[in-house]
Amino acid sequence: MEAPTGHEATLRVALFAVVLVGLAIGEARAPRRRLAPPPRPRRVANLALVVLNTAALRAALPAGAVGIAAAVQTRGFGLLPALELPGPIAFAATLLALDLAIYLQHRLFHAVPVLWRVHRVHHADRGFDWTTGVRFHPIEIALSLSIKAGAIAALGATPLAVLVFEALLSATSLFNHANLRVPLALDAALRRVVVTPDMHRVHHSANPRETHSNFGFNLPWWDWLFRSYRAQPAAGHEAMTIGLADLQAERPRELRWALAAPFAASVNAASERTGMV
Repeated sequence: MEAPTGHEATLRVALFAVVLVGLAIGEARAPRRRLAPPPRPRRVANLALVVLNTAALRAALPAGAVGIAAAVQTRGFGLLPALELPGPIAFAATLLALDLAIYLQHRLFHAVPVLWRVHRVHHADRGFDWTTGVRFHPIEIALSLSIKAGAIAALGATPLAVLVFEALLSATSLFNHANLRVPLALDAALRRVVVTPDMHRVHHSANPRETHSNFGFNLPWWDWLFRSYRAQPAAGHEAMTIGLADLQAERPRELRWALAAPFAASVNAASERTGMV
């Protein structure tokens, strides 16, 4: 199963743009909650981070995860080729295994203090909309790609499966961070198969018990299986505080703060005192 690796960037950008436009329209017409602080400055910082991360990754590893899969396939590495599973089964197994790897990585970034210092940049966003879904520190992006590369090599994942997974991950990250009002009955049905905005918003609560729950990005099943699922925030979606309890000032919305935060001793000490690591 070959992937159109030469068109990977075009395909991913096109899907990203379609999902982005759809969610932006949906947020404008049916917002789930009022955003605070004023969204424009933090959105600029969030989008600047994704531009910076994309440029850095393209410079360091132009082929990305799909290129890693192509190299692995050429050498015949991995569990799935050894098992000689039928193509569709191997494809589905790759999507499930990579999603599990992302779930476990996410829990790791919450559990290990030095990794939490990096991942906290994502949680410091006091708003919650589609731009939060691209707010990650460059170090986290690099570490995530390294973990993903290891999973791809261990599996022997095909380029096509990795391309589909990467596209789904980008789309669902935008979707489950959207400030989008989804009817309760539809949300209940959707979260059986995909992480919804209401489900993931709990994870961005300033309440530590809620921050350390609902780690899934694509599939909700891992949270159920590993008992990290929390259905609703204690304060309700409209009243809950978004962000981190010790970082409710204005500065986390600045790009320079986001880039420097993992190395700021005073900020890290405050986070440790409040039990966030």
